[in-house]
Amino acid sequence: MIGIWSAHAETVVLWFGIVTLFVFSLPLFFTPLLWARMFLWRLPADTDLAVYFGRCLGAFALIMDYLLIRAGLGGEGLVPIYEIMILFSGLMVPVHIYGAWAKIQPITETLETGFWLATCLLLLACYPG
Repeated sequence: MIGIWSAHAETVVLWFGIVTLFVFSLPLFFTPLLWARMFLWRLPADTDLAVYFGRCLGAFALIMDYLLIRAGLGGEGLVPIYEIMILFSGLMVPVHIYGAWAKIQPITETLETGFWLATCLLLLACYPG
């Protein structure tokens, strides 16, 4: 299974980078609490820590999107970005399963488990290494 669609490796990371840039990274970086409300999180009265963590995660996500888009446009760093994204998407599955099991996340996050599993499998199928 690993790499059976490797001919599409650059296209996959390019589109993944573009979509996550606008759907996830920019909103999380600039308006983390609005992003959280859109995903049905209940917010406590004191939100300073949530804003800080959201903006930190948003900054990291912006860097990842840059690397994804760069790899998708010219192939630069294609194998390392695949390795990072396979590991990340793979780890996001148990993170979301735990949140569902512990009943500490909204339904949107539980549904996201399937997204991360599908992303990990797609990345494995398109792995260029």
